[in-house]
Amino acid sequence: MEIGGWILMIFSVGTVVTLFVWCLWKVLFCSPADTPEHLHGGLDIDTHDSDES
Repeated sequence: MEIGGWILMIFSVGTVVTLFVWCLWKVLFCSPADTPEHLHGGLDIDTHDSDES
């Protein structure tokens, strides 16, 4: 393989590994203070569709 191929492969693999490690770090080690207190699911949201006008 030529030097350009090696550089492209190292850059590509390095980018994917860095993104993977960053995602693992955010999931495993970030404090709960950085996340919202409550996320609303579909059943929690009242859209008032069944209310009579």
